[in-house]
Amino acid sequence: MAKPCRLGCAACCIAPSITSPLPKMPQGKPAGTPCAHLMDDLRCELFGQPERPKVCGDFQPADYVCGENREQALKLLTELEHSTGHISL
Repeated sequence: MAKPCRLGCAACCIAPSITSPLPKMPQGKPAGTPCAHLMDDLRCELFGQPERPKVCGDFQPADYVCGENREQALKLLTELEHSTGHISL
């Protein structure tokens, strides 16, 4: 059974970079920057829409990236982003 997405987290919409163009971010999203489609309640305004990037739809919550809480998720995803070389320190 898949791990459910944690409401009010949005770490996957902040920590990683997204190289795919988004309607409000045609050059993609830099790591550590909240997505322009992230609403005030930390939900994605593109969820379920055809404009949502494939990478976002393919992301699956898992313990190794989500941890036990939002702070852990942000830390784990930031570390993963650093380890893949997508951002410079």
